[in-house]
Formats: sequence, structure tokens, C-alpha cells
Amino acid sequence: MSITAAKLPQLLQDDTKVKVAGIDVDGVLRGKVMAKDKFLSVAKEGFGFCSVLFGWDMHDQTYFKELKISTAETGYRDLIAVPDLNSFRRIPWENDVPFFLVTFHDPDSKKPVSACPRGLLETLVTKLGKDGMRALAGAEYEFFQFRVPSTDGTTGSQPQSIAKFLQENSVNTLPSLTEVLNQDYYYGVYDACVSFDCKIEGWHTETGPGVFEAALEYGEIGPMADKASLFKYVVKSLGSKHGITPCFMAKPREGLPGCSGHMHVSLVDQDTGKNLLHRSTPDPDAPYPDLVHLSDLGRHFLAGLLAGLPDIMPLLAPTINSYKRLVENFWAPVTVSWGLEHRSASIRLIAPPTAPAKATRFEIRVPGADANPHYALAAILALGYRGIEEKLEISIPPLGKGEDTSERGSGVPSGQRLARSLKEANERFAAEGSVAREVFGDDFVDHFAGTREHEIRLWDVAVTDWEVKRYIETV
Repeated sequence: MSITAAKLPQLLQDDTKVKVAGIDVDGVLRGKVMAKDKFLSVAKEGFGFCSVLFGWDMHDQTYFKELKISTAETGYRDLIAVPDLNSFRRIPWENDVPFFLVTFHDPDSKKPVSACPRGLLETLVTKLGKDGMRALAGAEYEFFQFRVPSTDGTTGSQPQSIAKFLQENSVNTLPSLTEVLNQDYYYGVYDACVSFDCKIEGWHTETGPGVFEAALEYGEIGPMADKASLFKYVVKSLGSKHGITPCFMAKPREGLPGCSGHMHVSLVDQDTGKNLLHRSTPDPDAPYPDLVHLSDLGRHFLAGLLAGLPDIMPLLAPTINSYKRLVENFWAPVTVSWGLEHRSASIRLIAPPTAPAKATRFEIRVPGADANPHYALAAILALGYRGIEEKLEISIPPLGKGEDTSERGSGVPSGQRLARSLKEANERFAAEGSVAREVFGDDFVDHFAGTREHEIRLWDVAVTDWEVKRYIETV
């Protein structure tokens, strides 16, 4: 049931305060607690929120060059934060305080600012709706859990500072956890997700010590992206109460597989809910056997993904560390590739005969756990929609069974190699005429590319432990 401003006084009648938050370019929640009366007075029109939110990085350091949304020239003016009343939920581990997400709007145009993650995805959802379609999505997150040892070397339950510990110790000395010895945390996360309206369909251990995986409940793509962002909030909040640090880095441990953030996407008819990717009658003349049950619309969507994937990589792999995961032989896709039920490919087609018709969908396996889910899902939707609009054709054959992405049996590369670094990815993303500019526009691309340039510059001047250990005595 839709929530309106008129219903809020009754909904919040027993409350004195409200918590609100928006999402920045790194997927970090930025918000505050407001008095209930203040919230009620701004719930419909929105309230001022400093634009520096889009002018600094995840550690609140301003970007080395000013970007268009937040500048000294404009006095770092306020944006308008408009509450999404239908995002209402209560935070069970904070005494059920009411919580709402906001979208950031330009005060002049009243439209979402170009870099607002929720606004970007919402714009694409609206475009899809005009063509009579809805997008459904799901997210899977793999992530490590760490606990800082106490001073006597044990892993006590008292919360301690992991940042302070790592100033004096190697990351490899952090003990990993299992659900067997940490059941209060393990089941607490599951229960909190149910109460906080970001339900988990599957919750289990994964490859690597102390690695858990959560498959979030499939649903409408906009609310799904919200739930993916809020899932990290749940896990980190519960972790802090148990002295545990959940880690969503793409590759926190050398020599082990990285942590993925796989995204599943399907399209359905806006009115009937019929899956539009499924082909009602198998195609005996399909160009590849993998496509027998995929509709023409689905083939165009897939073609759009394949054509644009190299140009939108910073949205799927946004950090320096992302590209440590995207290497050969570690269960991560490294080329532009696809295949029916193929887990080595960048894009796994899930369709009959191994899945029911209504479950036909694409699993995009490139994103890491560090990706902003709104940006990742917006990129997938934008590329697929471009493929539909332009009726693009699939340009490469599927990976064969038993074939990985490193090479075909003949020694011919199995697809275009995706970027090996954030710098390489960002240069292609920002290039004149890139697919990213075509589907998102210059304002968004210029802003996000600028934020990644900042990240790259910080890395370029960093002196790492590896460098010191390797060269300190020998050069």
C-alpha cells in the first residue's frame, strides 16, 4: 500500500524522531536523525542537504578537482533531499526508529541530480515503464567477516578498532569467522534483514575462511537496489554489536577467490507480469543452442550487455581493489562472454531446460561486493535497453561447456579482455563517444569519472607494504 504524506502522522504517532539517509557514489549511506515534527513538515517537498555529499570520497576527503555538482563557486549549496515515503521501515536494532531513504534533487530543475544513485536508476525504470515493461532483480553478496584479537590474543566479543589494529599488524593476522562459533551474529543478521524489509532467500558460508554469502529476495529493481544497499547497513550494524567487521572489499585476501556482487535481472510485462525474456515456443533455428528458449527481446537485451560491458566497467568494479578480483583462475569473469548456465562467463543466461520459464533471467557476474548496487543495476538496465532499442544482434558465440574465459580450445581468446585496472576502465568509460556517455549522458559520466580519477590518484601516490617488503633491502 502506498504511503502518502497525509498518512504519516498516524504512522508515526508513537514516535519522536525519524532517521533519513541518502546514498552517495560509493554506496555509503549519508543521513541524520530528525525530530518527527520537522520530518512531517518536509516530507512532501523535501529539505536541504549539503551538496558536498557529491564532492568528497568515502573518507570525507574532497576530490582533488572540483566536480560540477558540488563546487566552491556555488558555495557548496544545498540539494533538495526528497523522502521516498514508500521506503519506510523501522530499524530493529535501534529501538525500531522509523527510517526513510531520500533521493537528491537539483534545486533549480527539481530533477534528481545526475550522480544520485537512486535517481539514476529511477530514470531508467520510468523509461522502461513507458514501453510497458518492468524490471525485476536480485543480488548475491559474498563477503569476509573479521574479528580483531583482544590484547591477550583471543577473539573476544568486545568491539575493538580494526583500523587501529591494522596500523600495527598485517591484514593476514585477522582471524576469520564461521557461523558455527558465531551463531548469534549469523542468525541475527538473517532475522534483522527480515524485520528491516531486505529479506534473504539464501544465507550460507562460501569459498574461503569466514566468507558468507547472502542471496537477497528477488523483486522490483528499484526497491531491490535499495535493499542491497541496506543489507550492508544491516550486516555492519549487527557486526559492530558482536565485535565483528564484515568486509565487502572485492579482494581482501591474496591467494583466495574474491568477493562477488552478482546481479540477476529479468524483464516482465507491466500489466500481466509475464516474463518477456522467455520464448513461448522453442526456436529450432536459433543461431546458438543456448538461445533456443530466449525471446527476440531477450537476445537484443543480451546483445546490448555484451556490446557495452567494456565501457561501463567502473560502475561494476569501482575501486582499485576491484581489479585484484578480476583475474584469471579465481572464479571471476575477465572477458566479454556469455553462456547458458555458464558460471565462467561474464553473463550467465538462466533459462529452460534448467530453470522454469518464469525464472528466465541474466546473471551479470562481473560486479564485486564493492559495487554500488544502484549504479550496477542502472548500468545493466541501460545497456540492455539500448540493445532493445537498437535491435542489436549477439556478436560472439557462447562459451562451450567446460570452457573458461581465458582461451578457447584453439588458443583463440574467448572474448575481449575486460579492463585490468581502474585506470584503464575509467579511461574507456570517460572517452568521447563511449557507450556510457550515450546511455547516461555527459553530466553523470564526467562526475563519476572524476570521482574515479581521485581514487586512482590516491593509489598512485600510496606506498604499499608489498613495495617496501620487496625493495627495502635489495635495490
